[in-house]
Amino acid sequence: MKSVNQIPLKIFSLEALVKEVNKLRLKSNKIVFTNGVFDLLHKGHLASLSQAASLGDILIVGVNSDASVKRLKGPSRPINDQDQRALMLASMVVVDAVVIFEEDTPLEVIKALLPDVLVKGGDYTVEQIAGAKEVIENGGKVVLADMIDGVSTTKIIEKIK
Repeated sequence: MKSVNQIPLKIFSLEALVKEVNKLRLKSNKIVFTNGVFDLLHKGHLASLSQAASLGDILIVGVNSDASVKRLKGPSRPINDQDQRALMLASMVVVDAVVIFEEDTPLEVIKALLPDVLVKGGDYTVEQIAGAKEVIENGGKVVLADMIDGVSTTKIIEKIK
């Protein structure tokens, strides 16, 4: 059984993550990046994270900070704070690293990491995805993850209410 004490070690500052990614690249690891709020984890999240992980060797997940979630989703969100959300993601076997970002989009994180593969939900177009242009210009690719119809955090919150 793996030690749960190792889970928080998968949560990085951007500066530390850039150093780690540089080391991983020396070993020819294919870096995959995805991002989101991940407020209430559901099977749609699990499916998209699993799909993203299958596209490379290392899956990095960017998580919106509490402040950015409030700006994007409104004052009643997030339900779970950024530390809880990051810890939940870090506990998943398919996730290799987690980074919290303050901006509304992960553009600065993506520019710093320049992943080989950028993954976002299929409810976006490539043109709408922050960092897509930078990843493609660097020789990487953008993948739209499959979506599970009818599953969303918003729907879960509505059901709870």
